[in-house]
Amino acid sequence: SGVVNTVDPLGGSYAIEALTDRMERQVYEYFERIEAYGGVIPAIEAGFFQQEIADAAYRYQREIDERRRIIVGVNEFVAEEPLEIPLLKMDPHGYERQRARLEQVRAERDNGAVGQALDRLRIAAQGTENLMPYILDAVRAYATLQEIMDIFREVFGLYREPMIV
Repeated sequence: SGVVNTVDPLGGSYAIEALTDRMERQVYEYFERIEAYGGVIPAIEAGFFQQEIADAAYRYQREIDERRRIIVGVNEFVAEEPLEIPLLKMDPHGYERQRARLEQVRAERDNGAVGQALDRLRIAAQGTENLMPYILDAVRAYATLQEIMDIFREVFGLYREPMIV
C-alpha cells in the first residue's frame, strides 16, 4: 500500500487519503479486467485467476531470489548447518484398522436413511439452495465422504483446471 514510505502516515490525512484513493483506483481497474471476461465465472473458466496467482507467485519468488524481499532464515541469516527434520512414521496396520472401522459403520448404519439423505442432497444440488444442511444430514446418517462427493460429481461433473501457458 505504500504506508511505510511516508514519514508520518497518520500525521496528516492527506497521506492516508492519497493511498486510499490509489488503492481504490487499482481495485476498480481490477474489477474492470474481470468484467471484460464477462464476470467471475467466465474469468475462472478462462484461467484468469489461476494465471494471476501464478504470476504473483513468480514475482514473489524472484523478489526472494534477487534479495529484494528479505526473509530471515531463507535468504538472510540462514542457518549454516542443515536442519534435521524427523520423518513421520505411519503405523503400517493403521490403514487396515481404519478400513475395518469403515466397513463396521457401513454394516451398522441405517442404509435407508443414508440413501434418503443422499437423495435429498442430490435434489438440492440440482437447484440453488444452500447445500450445507443437506450435507450435515447425510453426515449425521453416516454417509461417507466418498458417497457425498459421488453425488457432487454426478450433479456437477469434474472440474478440470484450464491449462495456463
